[in-house]
Amino acid sequence: MRSMLGPTLFSLPFGFLIAMPLTALLVRVGRRAGALDSGGTAGHRKDLRPIPNIGGIAVAIATLGPLLAGLLTLTFAPSLLESIDLGGASIGTFADRLGSERTAWWTILLGGLVMHAVGVYDDRRALGPFTKFVAQLVVATVVVVVGELRLFTALDLFGGAGIALSATLTVAWIVVICNAINFLDNMDGLAGGVAAVAAAIFMAATIINGQWFTAGAFGLLCGGLMGFLVFNVPPARIFLGDGGSLVVGWLLATLTIRTTFVDTADPDFALGSAWYGVLMPVVVLAIPIYDLVSVSLIRIRQGRSPLVGDQQHLSHRLVGLGLSKRSAVLVIWALSAATGIGGIVLGSVEPWQAVMIGAQTASILLVLGLLEAGARRRGGGGRD
Repeated sequence: MRSMLGPTLFSLPFGFLIAMPLTALLVRVGRRAGALDSGGTAGHRKDLRPIPNIGGIAVAIATLGPLLAGLLTLTFAPSLLESIDLGGASIGTFADRLGSERTAWWTILLGGLVMHAVGVYDDRRALGPFTKFVAQLVVATVVVVVGELRLFTALDLFGGAGIALSATLTVAWIVVICNAINFLDNMDGLAGGVAAVAAAIFMAATIINGQWFTAGAFGLLCGGLMGFLVFNVPPARIFLGDGGSLVVGWLLATLTIRTTFVDTADPDFALGSAWYGVLMPVVVLAIPIYDLVSVSLIRIRQGRSPLVGDQQHLSHRLVGLGLSKRSAVLVIWALSAATGIGGIVLGSVEPWQAVMIGAQTASILLVLGLLEAGARRRGGGGRD
């Protein structure tokens, strides 16, 4: 319904207006409380700077706060929704539909709060990488089992084995994206900017598809990240911290699961009816996934744990090629937009066009691979 477009779009500036002043406050609070960037676990290589690393709190509040308020209203005072007029339609009109999905949304919200808490604790007490990994697995499993939040539900046709495969793939997706954003948080403005680009693209896709509540959640996330970036772009005055990167990764992963990217049975479906449309999230998040895979392979080849941080990420390899840190961040933002914009139409194009989009994404990643190879030959590389 067009009447939902205005409130949905408002979620973006709403998230921004929550996060920006709150981030400014956290800059001061973090300095006074000594909540500064820490060295992490043993073996973690990074350049410490006396900058607060609690910025994720602002992003979490800007995104999870309004979602919590909405779910509490829907659960305990649904009659209040009837009074909200949207140009001839009431939010209450959609209450039954949202009510049927309430359990899934509660698990997304509560899972996000748990991931945020784990990250904030890690920022202060340095949890081991294995402990964080197990926490991600547990929370992801709970949201899949309790919230029935699964990818590739068409696999249900194959019975228990299909459901188990769908659940396993969903847990893997959540854990991969959580770590991809966490790994990407290694330069001023990098993770926040890439995640904001992805959230904006997913918001556009869900608006096109008429998934208003999911679009609103993406809008809150994008707006919250933009409000945080006001103080995080180089030179940063505050960092996202694990308390931010984990919850941002969690929201990107779970909200994409909530999004319907393709409907093969409906030729008029807004985002397309081609089966390969399900790959849209992979294309949109290709750059964070590339960074995760490439730096993990580098660490394994060096005989190190892929979960222990260093300065060999894509951003550091670009700096090793001669770019400034600011330029490296801008390049990765632009590359994320390039893959994302192509991905948004994936399910609605002809097979040969989908091949071209795939080739475009693969070409971008190939160029990055060649750049990193060149950086290593020159003795480049770096640390988290």
